[in-house]
Amino acid sequence: MRAGSRLPFAVAILCVVASAAEARPARCFTSDDGAYPCDFQATDRDGSFAIAAPGKPTYRLNMGEPGYAFGFVDLGGRNVALPGRYRPLGGPRGCWANDDTGTKICAE
Repeated sequence: MRAGSRLPFAVAILCVVASAAEARPARCFTSDDGAYPCDFQATDRDGSFAIAAPGKPTYRLNMGEPGYAFGFVDLGGRNVALPGRYRPLGGPRGCWANDDTGTKICAE
């Protein structure tokens, strides 16, 4: 394969990867901020995600061991680890609850 003929293929792959990482509108809820419209973005194929909205902190849940995630919140450029682990609550909403604090992070 010639070097010039690889470029369109590489661009196509990059477009597919970029579109998979795009944020989509959602309805979010956090114990600290209540319910609000937000952007939901998958951050990894393992189910990790971030939710963000103007005037609200950005929350991230990174999957750890199976069935559990670890939470982080971005407070004005400062990324802070949330205590404990989060586990899925099930049901129609994508809600995760913290084992230690009982706080929830949801996106639907």
